[in-house]
Amino acid sequence: DDVRAAVAHINQHGSHHTDAIVAADRAVERYFCDHVDSACVFANASTRFADGNRFGLGAELGVSTSRVHARGPVGVDGMLTYKWLLRS
Repeated sequence: DDVRAAVAHINQHGSHHTDAIVAADRAVERYFCDHVDSACVFANASTRFADGNRFGLGAELGVSTSRVHARGPVGVDGMLTYKWLLRS
């Protein structure tokens, strides 16, 4: 399988919270980050960074996997919708 099949599987069956890829090919990494529909998308980085405090949101009040109102780690400024991309 290829990155397109992986992305389709993640988007259909994943939690839409945090997903990551380890890839040497920058085109594969870019496709994954641009097409995975999750609140936190990491490339060549640990998913342990999926934490509101690490994103500078202050104390994490909760986590949301819905699209709206809040998405991902929810802090005080959780009134906005974000898609987090982390590339190394």
